[in-house]
Amino acid sequence: MLGFGVALAAAAQPVDGEVMRVDQEAGKITLKHGEIKNLDIPAMQMAFRVADPNWLKTLQVHDKVRFTADKVGGQFTITSIEVRK
Repeated sequence: MLGFGVALAAAAQPVDGEVMRVDQEAGKITLKHGEIKNLDIPAMQMAFRVADPNWLKTLQVHDKVRFTADKVGGQFTITSIEVRK
């Protein structure tokens, strides 16, 4: 299992999702995801900034992932992500 992460707040819970788009130039990823309780975001498809743009080099459209997200610098940001097999 491929996994990356940074230190995050204790309230962030892992969420399952699917990669819909990877934008390496912008440092963003679009995920179709379940509810993100710590951010009060319902299940939907949306783009997120990633804490480490290098993560985007190994992620591909339709990868099933488990991730955590938080608000960093005023932006919704993926703080950890791993590809699920």
